[in-house]
Amino acid sequence: MSGKNRSFTPEFRIAVAQRILAGESVTKIHHELSIKRSVLYRWRDAYRKEGAAGLNRKVGRAPGVPHPAQVKPGESREQQLERQVAELQRKVGEQTLLLDFFERAFKRVEKSRRNNASSSATASARRSGQ
Repeated sequence: MSGKNRSFTPEFRIAVAQRILAGESVTKIHHELSIKRSVLYRWRDAYRKEGAAGLNRKVGRAPGVPHPAQVKPGESREQQLERQVAELQRKVGEQTLLLDFFERAFKRVEKSRRNNASSSATASARRSGQ
């Protein structure tokens, strides 16, 4: 069974963390539940540090919170947003260039097909003696 994209209730995570803290082997639980050891250790540590509250949180960042790698030291929220807008504008520009390129390429292919179709019709007419 793949552990990808599975989600677990807070109650389940708490129960697993309690089993680990009670001395049950992480490897045994890993094999039994097909959950990565690193996840099990993360649950144990969160439960140990904050109790049930540490495992009641939703996974991921809150909306609008930038990834830590995107935050530059000493940068204000306004500067972060301005940088983000500039990055999005750059991406839109790149996509516009790609769309223009593919549109021109498609037109060339269409024109080439039309030319091939008309020249092959003329060639077949010549072969049949028309």
